[in-house]
Amino acid sequence: MAESKTVLTQEGYDKLQAELEDLKVNSRKYIAEKIKDARAQGDLSENAEYDAALDEQRDIEARIEEIENILKHAEVMEEHPDDGFINIGSRVTIREVGTDDEMVIFIVGSSEANSLKGKISNESPVGSAVMHHSAGETVTVESMEGSIQYEILNVEHSGS
Repeated sequence: MAESKTVLTQEGYDKLQAELEDLKVNSRKYIAEKIKDARAQGDLSENAEYDAALDEQRDIEARIEEIENILKHAEVMEEHPDDGFINIGSRVTIREVGTDDEMVIFIVGSSEANSLKGKISNESPVGSAVMHHSAGETVTVESMEGSIQYEILNVEHSGS
């Protein structure tokens, strides 16, 4: 069974690379010191600091493995020419039809999605609806509440 590719923006790829480097260089060293200090306190069978440090070490190693797997299967989307069409890496201003509420979203790969920062996955209902469309078009998003129409007001690309 072939593993699926993880779509990333160049920014997302670079951030994961930096996090991986930090975890391998700094976090590993830090947790090794914590474990060493906890061991120095004596009886490990009832040492909560030692147990906590080992848990933290497991979390760090799990995150390192997760990032390495993402990067191994990453497909970095090339910057698209500013042709006006929405792709991964686009900054899009949309408005729900019939309202004055505008929303700015950044279209990213699913592993970079963070709704609190306005980063919407290209696989999400809104993200997939706007992909490959351009400013001035209206798209329909199917949701649990029914169909919602959004007007695409503006499209910018990284580097624009």
